[in-house]
Amino acid sequence: MKKQISEWKLLLDPLVEKFDNPAFIELDPIRIPHQFTRKEDIEISGFLASTIAWGNRKSIINNASSIITLMDASPLDFILNFSKSDEKRFENFVHRTFNSTDLLFFFKSLKNIYKKHDGIEGAFMQEFDGKDIRTAIAGFRDLFFEIKHEQRTTKHVSNPLTGSAAKRLNMYLRWMVRPNNTGVDFGIWKDIPTSILSIPLDVHSGRVARELGMLKRTQDDWKAVEELDFVLRQLDPNDPVKYDFALFGSSVQ
Repeated sequence: MKKQISEWKLLLDPLVEKFDNPAFIELDPIRIPHQFTRKEDIEISGFLASTIAWGNRKSIINNASSIITLMDASPLDFILNFSKSDEKRFENFVHRTFNSTDLLFFFKSLKNIYKKHDGIEGAFMQEFDGKDIRTAIAGFRDLFFEIKHEQRTTKHVSNPLTGSAAKRLNMYLRWMVRPNNTGVDFGIWKDIPTSILSIPLDVHSGRVARELGMLKRTQDDWKAVEELDFVLRQLDPNDPVKYDFALFGSSVQ
């Protein structure tokens, strides 16, 4: 394993450097929260963009941009003042299986979270045990659906405790937690260490990891996340998810 670790580092570290830079932003959903400077605006816009981050990246960016525009380009103010009268403007919104019903619930839930749970970061921290990122994700999910909701919407916030890889939430956590050393991620959440973040595993990063022999499990589920996390923490125990740039970036060149 030691020899493999050295070989993987030699291969992947230059790719991290290649993709973990501002040029990456333009074609990635992370460009949506980069429009903002206020912490809460970054959190909210990032959460909405990451929620619909599956499928064609151009479509993701366009649809996320549409949401922000319809929110009057002021996410926190819109969420805090969201009311029934705001619903009509979103009635035609759809991104794959995420539609206006889901989006309107997200607005209501985020309003509840900012009014009662100290915002998205506060909601993630409530059940966080300091060691396992799954507890933070699962606790956040419980709070997110504590108000009345339709069952169909629950599929849009993954639960790693039931086996989901939770790709979009792990990606969102990468955005919020990793330091802004290269101008890509934000580092605005200080109480979750980068060392325990999990890889945002999807079909692209999973395929590359398997081709390199870093991942044996064939399903892209939480067990696969744990298997790949174990390897990536050998490469860099302090910042394992930096290799998301190498695995994903090299797969979409």
